[in-house]
Amino acid sequence: MPELPEVETTKNGLLPLIKHQVVLKSIRHRDNLRWEIPAHLATTLANQVILDIHRRGKYLLIRFEVGTLIIHLGMSGSIKVINSNEPLLKHDHFELILKNGQSMRLNDPRRFGAVLFSKDNSHPLLDSLGVEPLEAAFDDQFLYTRSRKKQQNIKAFIMDSKVVVGVGNIYACESLFACGIDPQRKAGSVSKKRYQELTQHIKNILTMAIKAGGTTLQDFSQVDGSPGYFTQTLSVYGREGKPCNTCNGKISRTIQNQRSTFYCKFCQS
Repeated sequence: MPELPEVETTKNGLLPLIKHQVVLKSIRHRDNLRWEIPAHLATTLANQVILDIHRRGKYLLIRFEVGTLIIHLGMSGSIKVINSNEPLLKHDHFELILKNGQSMRLNDPRRFGAVLFSKDNSHPLLDSLGVEPLEAAFDDQFLYTRSRKKQQNIKAFIMDSKVVVGVGNIYACESLFACGIDPQRKAGSVSKKRYQELTQHIKNILTMAIKAGGTTLQDFSQVDGSPGYFTQTLSVYGREGKPCNTCNGKISRTIQNQRSTFYCKFCQS
């Protein structure tokens, strides 16, 4: 699933290509993804200028004077900007055709993504989100304070988007390994010092992943079609049975909250 670094990479790739461009028309090539794509977009966005693009959690927010187009990449989505005369690819489900002859296309093979719209720049999916991990509010006290008396495992805790957004499965596994915390530990049992270390590792790993263009495991690609190169630096994720880079023991995999968790049972406690 595209996580915060992949969505941030997509945003950064889109900015120079579509910001300040005028939408000629929008087309939904299917009526729905995870939810129905609003039919009114064809008229609402016609002749509108793209004012800016932001990211909130894993959502892309494309701002117009009339409101905000909200896009989620789902499990397998990616966005490209190409010449509008290029033929549609299989799974191209939504596009903005621009007056400069380019087209922004959302491709989503598994159709778990979303295209939504908000007139007042708010939405229930956005309103419930926690803090951004790369902003000042995510300080060295934040996780410790909110973890007290929590019985859930620490991996589920840091992946809870109502606590902190964008720390998806890949980056949760990598961050917990980096500071030697067992992902199966109860969130409330971890000390303040270790939470401070974890906070810094989350920030560092997300920042490095953004600089590397995200992580490509299966479907994700950047706006220009290139893969995310952070895959090459993964320490534990997807490395079950391979030697740990720190102790040379074998990387283990377990299932937590219906997700695969990769960790080193020798280095993490």
